[in-house]
Amino acid sequence: MTSQWQYQVRFDVNNSAMAESVRRKLRIPALAPLFDILARHRAAPKCQFDAFAEYVAAAEEHSVENYPLYSWTKATIENPAKKEKYLKSFTLYVDEREVYAKEIADALETDLQPLAASGLITRISKYDTNPANNPQPPQGPREH
Repeated sequence: MTSQWQYQVRFDVNNSAMAESVRRKLRIPALAPLFDILARHRAAPKCQFDAFAEYVAAAEEHSVENYPLYSWTKATIENPAKKEKYLKSFTLYVDEREVYAKEIADALETDLQPLAASGLITRISKYDTNPANNPQPPQGPREH
């Protein structure tokens, strides 16, 4: 029986220089193991910061009222500490899809584990589309 939920794998890298190389898809020797794994799984990394910036740009182009996370996302990319964090964080798309079957996510996560053990990747996360397992969108920007 297949799960009714779809999954997504994300990872963080250990420093800004490595993150920039992943963002630009540079096959430097240190990243060869990562890109080899991703190629085997037909996966491509998408920088979380870039995804957030694209969301904000689309909202500003098409009417922010239709983008419920606009205020939160804009505040996030304008916060220097959060920008630094999300520039090192990547979502994996498989066959150009943002979410995919659990079996695909599990295999990808398993193959990435040695890179976490070696320190190239500092964190691997797997998320599912079950709303009960995911935080709900913020109601509005938080006051600081």
